[in-house]
Amino acid sequence: MRFGFRQVAQDGKARAGVIETPRGQVATPAFMPVGTAATVKGMLPESVAATGAGIVLGNTYHLMLRPGAERVARLGGLHRFMNWAGPILTDSGGFQVMSLAGLRKLTEEGVTFRSHIDGARHMLSPERSMEIQALLGSDIVMAFDECPALPASRARIAESMALSMRWAARSREAFGDRPGHALFGIQQGGLERALREESAEALMLIGFEGYAIGGLAVGEGQEAMLECLDYAPEMLPKDKPRYLMGVGKPDDIVGAVARGVDMMDCVLPTRSGRTGQAWTRRGVVNLKNARHADDPRPLDEDCTCPACRGYSRAYLHHVYRAGEMIAGMLLSWHNLHYYQELMAGMRAAIVEERFGAWKAEFHAARAGGDIEPL
Repeated sequence: MRFGFRQVAQDGKARAGVIETPRGQVATPAFMPVGTAATVKGMLPESVAATGAGIVLGNTYHLMLRPGAERVARLGGLHRFMNWAGPILTDSGGFQVMSLAGLRKLTEEGVTFRSHIDGARHMLSPERSMEIQALLGSDIVMAFDECPALPASRARIAESMALSMRWAARSREAFGDRPGHALFGIQQGGLERALREESAEALMLIGFEGYAIGGLAVGEGQEAMLECLDYAPEMLPKDKPRYLMGVGKPDDIVGAVARGVDMMDCVLPTRSGRTGQAWTRRGVVNLKNARHADDPRPLDEDCTCPACRGYSRAYLHHVYRAGEMIAGMLLSWHNLHYYQELMAGMRAAIVEERFGAWKAEFHAARAGGDIEPL
């Protein structure tokens, strides 16, 4: 079975579809939990699947440094290594090199850098990134690119975009013929519409199984990001999945789907869970606050996740303040469950052509705020 994508419904710009892979189908719009080091932090793979997630993301940079891509391959590949049977998308490593690595040097060939773990010297190029992702055995592979932080000058963004397009062509060639696996190109261009158009045209000439929108959620702010998404997704092929990288908060996700995005990923649900924050229909709830210490009510009375079904706000407040591991585990599960419910709600609304009404209800519930203290 080959990789494929089919759109099943559209309401405005919002799309519902299905990504077909040999490891299973992924309903879109889809949110991908981030498994940075071959684990979604605080979660068992079975728990991640129980939230409704059909695909997870792995990080090339982190896995190449520890435990090493060659070791993962010897142990049967990333799916077996982390006990995840569904599809896995791996990023190219480029963003982490730029944001985490020390003493990095950028050339036409690639990026030479020192590991943030032990200072060891490494080289990442389009060819090496493709090799690492093949060793990991990921189902969706991302082209190697450079992503400058914003704000940046137009000249810097143009130079970076052009380099990323040359690297995209090298990634395509190095990827080779791998039936059942997909390579996604990454549109760059910052907040410059003309550069986004140029990037999209270059990627389509190369040809990819899917297309990502990169270079956003890197410091530009939500308003600027959404303004870019007003036009960027429509520059990409309609018959291929569109993936917005590194986004985000629930209202970011809803705004992106409304503009034609099919896939997203972010560390926010699990990172927030580990810091005592829960995302709910009413917005973010901070379980660290003393107002929850005597509250016997669930975090969200309409939620069916284990944190809401079996525990009170008082208990969640207590275990977080006590530094117990279960706090991060339960809140991460809740947040991932909420994100997947959000995606399922949007998919149903798009199919039933009521996405506009659904979006209005989403924003109205958040505007109402959390329940009143007892």
